[in-house]
Amino acid sequence: MRAADWRLVYRGAMNAATANTGIVLFDGDCAFCQKSVSILRKLDWLHRLECRDARDTANWPASEQPLEMDRLLEEMHVVPPGGKRAYAGFDAFRWMSWRLPATWLIAPFLYIPGVPWLGRKVYLWVAKNRYKLVPCHDGQCAVPRKPKS
Repeated sequence: MRAADWRLVYRGAMNAATANTGIVLFDGDCAFCQKSVSILRKLDWLHRLECRDARDTANWPASEQPLEMDRLLEEMHVVPPGGKRAYAGFDAFRWMSWRLPATWLIAPFLYIPGVPWLGRKVYLWVAKNRYKLVPCHDGQCAVPRKPKS
């Protein structure tokens, strides 16, 4: 990675330390997405994220980049403070990683050449297969729970 790239990573870390809340839009009807948001909320010790169901269009944040329902249901999105743009999928995860203390250590590695390409491929595969990853029967999906010991 070039020195200029590391300066961008450093600037991202410094901006993250003072950033306001980003709005996370997810598919509220997807059990896999609900579980992912539950994990995000547990990791969000500094309250930097606000999670909203993308199906509730009345609660979409203002964004200069147009939000499209089909895209919102395909990939989780984040609209940062100010609403200049929206990040989707892996790019949303990368944006969030700077705001969650538990992921600060991995955040710089998400910029290493090749990682974004692979990350986007993996994210899209999981997003497209999420209904297969979570058992669904008769239109009802449930996230498997660990048995109590």
